[in-house]
Amino acid sequence: MCRSLRRNIPTRAIFILLGIVGILGAADARQSRSGRAREAFRRANPCPSTGLTTGPCPDYVIDHDEPLCAGGEDAPGNMRWQEEAEAAEKDGLERAVCRAMRAE
Repeated sequence: MCRSLRRNIPTRAIFILLGIVGILGAADARQSRSGRAREAFRRANPCPSTGLTTGPCPDYVIDHDEPLCAGGEDAPGNMRWQEEAEAAEKDGLERAVCRAMRAE
């Protein structure tokens, strides 16, 4: 895992990404995302590139700190802005962990 990604992922997410998922139990990998939670996050956390709470946010995405499939909440407190390239790398790792969890 690259150092810049490791610095930006909370410790609990690193454990999940390393495959220590047995302690989390069987999480629902198909948890739906809430538009309201996303809107609440945007109101409280303006886009890093534009400073606006609405509209596009170039080069950034809203990401869940703890993945939904690993039991993370779809709530503003579990969300943060992340650069697109870092998000793509983290999402790939999370998909692998979620597949392993579903196979258990």
